Amino acid sequence: MIELYLTSGLMMMLAVYCIAMKPNLIKKIIGLAIFTDAIHLLLITIGFRGNGIPPIMTHENVNTFAQLSVDPVPQALVLTSIVISISITALALGISIIAYRHFNTLNTEEMNRLKG
Repeated sequence: MIELYLTSGLMMMLAVYCIAMKPNLIKKIIGLAIFTDAIHLLLITIGFRGNGIPPIMTHENVNTFAQLSVDPVPQALVLTSIVISISITALALGISIIAYRHFNTLNTEEMNRLKG
């Protein structure tokens, strides 16, 4: 279980490094995608319960439902976040295509110099 928290933290650090230190716009977008995937992994890890039961109450598990059921809220948040993440990535890639056509480079430092 602790391995998933560590993996999520390492992915976040890698993503922040890519976003902050890499001058290439595509690498920054990849870093953003890695960061959102790390958040997804963290949320799923938080909602995990070993030997958990599905969050569906039946007559057999009325007494032990609260102790054994898995929390469905992180799963729903991650599903919503995946859709939003894909949309943001597509928008960022579209903007990078426009920026490349305008500046003829994907280097953000060069774009700042060309701006004036």
